Amino acid sequence: MKKDDKKQQYRVNEQIRVSEVRIVGEGSESVVLPTYKALQLAESKGVDLVEISPNANPPACRLIDYSKFLYQQKKKQKEIKAKQVKVDVKEIRFGPQTDDHDYNFKLKHAQGFLSDGDKVKAYVFFRGRSILFKEQGEVLLLRFAADLEDYGKVESMPVLEGKRMTMFIAPKKTGTPKKAESTTGTVAVEAPVRKAPQQKAKKEYTGPKVEGEDFDI
Repeated sequence: MKKDDKKQQYRVNEQIRVSEVRIVGEGSESVVLPTYKALQLAESKGVDLVEISPNANPPACRLIDYSKFLYQQKKKQKEIKAKQVKVDVKEIRFGPQTDDHDYNFKLKHAQGFLSDGDKVKAYVFFRGRSILFKEQGEVLLLRFAADLEDYGKVESMPVLEGKRMTMFIAPKKTGTPKKAESTTGTVAVEAPVRKAPQQKAKKEYTGPKVEGEDFDI
């Protein structure tokens, strides 16, 4: 067995100083043995006695190569880390009197963000006297949420704080469409680029050449 670093998390072999241990395997079977007998068993199998649960009564151990055990633990940690989903928050800003073109443009981006698993923070910024249109801003955000119901769910309703009215929309975990048909208030699907028709190549005439005439077939 190779010596591990100073921050060794598990006690191994002679480091285990309790009187008896419980040997556990990959299945549900286990057996309680005096520690010295467990050490003898590990030595006969050419493996290590690794304490995996020191707080159990008696402490639980495995008969396994310690290097292999550490590798398995690191692999599990990587798998757990890979399953953890990092959620970014994307901001979408509106004015209280946003026109339809700007609205649909921002709606399309919000659909993309939610499809990618990001959270959307949509807010209406009231500049100067435009705060008089706060009801209009709330209607706009609620319309925005309704148009995104296939992509996300409202996490918090519109709230006015200072000059901003903010609403959060979280992505749906399942069933989130990647694209939608082009209709009012949904994602606009770009038309495919048409290629110019290729002209047929002229065939070269291979017959007898006649003076003063050109042949194109």
